[in-house]
Amino acid sequence: MPARRLARVGLSAPALPASASVPDINSSYVLVMLVALLVLALAWLAIATHRRREREQREHMEALRRREHHLHLALWASGELYWQYDLEKHELERTLVAPGSSDELTVLVDLDKDHEIHPDDMPLVIERLRDYVRGKTSIFLSEHRIRDNEGEWLWMRARGRAVMRSAEGRVVRMAGTARNVTNIRAKERERRIAGEVMRNMAEGVVVVDADFRFVAVNPAFTRISGYEEADVIGKDASLLNSDRHSPEFYAQSRGQIEANEHWACEMWQRRKDGHEFLCAMQANALLEPGTGRRLYVLVAADITERRRIEHELRYLANYDTLTSLPNRTLLSERLSRAIVRARRQNARMALLFLDLDRFKDVNDSLGHAIGDRILRAAAQRLLDVVGPSHTIARLGGDEFTVILEDIADYSEAEDCAQRIIDAFDAPLELDNRHEIPITPSIGISLFPEHAQVPTDMLKHADTAMYQAKAAGRRTYLRYADTMDGDIRRRASLVASLRKVVERGELHLVYQPQLALREGRICAVEALLRWNSPEHGEVSPASFIPLAEESGLIVSIGEWVLQQACRTLAQWRRDGLRELVVSVNVSAVQLLHSDLLGTVRKALDENGLPPSALELELTESVLMANAELATARLQAFRELGVSIAMDDFGTGYSSLAYLRKLPINTLKIDKAFIDDVDSAGDSDDAAITATIVAMAHSLELKVIAEGVESAEQLAFLRQHHCDTVQGYWLARPLDDAACLGFIRGWQADPVAAAARLDPTSTPA
Repeated sequence: MPARRLARVGLSAPALPASASVPDINSSYVLVMLVALLVLALAWLAIATHRRREREQREHMEALRRREHHLHLALWASGELYWQYDLEKHELERTLVAPGSSDELTVLVDLDKDHEIHPDDMPLVIERLRDYVRGKTSIFLSEHRIRDNEGEWLWMRARGRAVMRSAEGRVVRMAGTARNVTNIRAKERERRIAGEVMRNMAEGVVVVDADFRFVAVNPAFTRISGYEEADVIGKDASLLNSDRHSPEFYAQSRGQIEANEHWACEMWQRRKDGHEFLCAMQANALLEPGTGRRLYVLVAADITERRRIEHELRYLANYDTLTSLPNRTLLSERLSRAIVRARRQNARMALLFLDLDRFKDVNDSLGHAIGDRILRAAAQRLLDVVGPSHTIARLGGDEFTVILEDIADYSEAEDCAQRIIDAFDAPLELDNRHEIPITPSIGISLFPEHAQVPTDMLKHADTAMYQAKAAGRRTYLRYADTMDGDIRRRASLVASLRKVVERGELHLVYQPQLALREGRICAVEALLRWNSPEHGEVSPASFIPLAEESGLIVSIGEWVLQQACRTLAQWRRDGLRELVVSVNVSAVQLLHSDLLGTVRKALDENGLPPSALELELTESVLMANAELATARLQAFRELGVSIAMDDFGTGYSSLAYLRKLPINTLKIDKAFIDDVDSAGDSDDAAITATIVAMAHSLELKVIAEGVESAEQLAFLRQHHCDTVQGYWLARPLDDAACLGFIRGWQADPVAAAARLDPTSTPA
């Protein structure tokens, strides 16, 4: 081997003599061995490299499998599907992943046949696919409906990108994921609807956190309070607290809200501009979705105007608008309370009934305007004499009453009456030009000697007052039994009433009611009459109270219902198929008899539907025991029988109960209609218009009783009264005459229309 080759492998050659030489065969052997070693080294290197590459490939494939498995788990956990779409073959591959493994099921479907997209969504899907393929969007994204295996439409959200392109760069294959978003869309829709409802509610809606700091408000809150959303978010709700309530009140309110799931009250709040408003507040607790923190939803309505109107209506219902004194309604209430207190305290009291002498002559001669001023001046003089510690009321017209409570002796009542008479010796000064001399006559009734109930005290004081007038006016008299000769007559009437049904002494008359809008006779009111052989024609005002007191009204009422239904059934057979009959019912019938059974029997025996009958009850009957009356009347509403409140405005209706009573109709008392004309200038006109508006706001029908002139009719039509009844239309008629009247009205619509002209002549 040459020395330089040995040097390459780190060996040095031994020194040889200059003359020595190596045989050629040895050189060839060494060369062969070196080549063999080199080949072996190269082979070993190739094998090592191959094994290393195999190991790296196995590790790479294992990493790919792990990533694929993680991807499958992620897809499964997210509820998404993997898909591939071949744009040339129109084939869609959907990959379904089994949870917890890498197993997968690939389904090849025909996009046109097996993958059914909702027809309404298909154009948008195609448009978005084209936009992506043409490079207008960076990703394909679509929400559309597809039909599942059960035939239901599901909302899917699909997204994907190109995974293969042709040599020309055209997309030939896409891949991506799809997710069922049906429930998500449903929840989003619910949230949108809830948001729209909140934004469009008339009431203010406020969401506060557990510390009563504003979280959210709706536009109505801004309209009511004046605060924009940005003004209040994050601030304490005490921002709206009013000075009308103490801080303790608001603290207690918060405590009630925290302690109860549902809470409601009325409270005063303050607007941004400083004005205060009365707020009806309702609070409900809830847990915020996702965080679970406690929130309170407060719904607030501004009821300031409503309460003002209710206050005005209560005032109109309880006070005389001319004199501002308590009216008959409030007098009845205060007199009842005074009697209860006197009975409880074993005390004495008196009622003075005062009437101005010859006031009608003065009123007719000087006019109603002067008459009203006289009444106001008389009321003021009474207040000056009696003082504010006693109740002074105006019953109507020129009649006044005074309640004297806790008197030591009955002479105090007589002394008060004499002071009043003496005070009226001086003329009433209306102005510098008018001084009107007028005197009162006064009747006195005493508790407990003369009466135990308000009605009797009023009646006895009224009787004594008329006796005072008969005695020469400008005096007072105390009631005595000898004044009233009706006592024996009452006993005789009660005895005769016990036999009126079997003797056939009762009969009904019918007064038509006119529906103004349609111009047709829509109903008749059945009115009871008694023609007694002993007493002659007895007024219903005389015998009906006696029948109620004696309990005879129950049997008489059954007869009335049967007779009224029998007559109406015959009229309906004669062609009046839409006519309704209205029957008056007393408190005794409603509260102390099986009135429901009586009504059902009368309807069934005469083949009438419940809608053909209306029951009338006076305001005082309904309000005397409102809760019990409501429960009894509800059964009639469920049966289909209408309920009307008669004589509305003369009693003491509570607006709260009026909303709850199951009634259909309000009948305005004749007392309010008497002073109504087409100009509508009187106080009664204002009250009548208010009652009509209030009734319509409560979705009640309104009937005006006692309409006697075309002017009254014109006023009622102008204010959209539904129905009228009175002498202008027709007096109460017997059944034959009433049938003829209704047929005549129907037969001549031209004449009927002319009758409805305000310039027409009354019947």
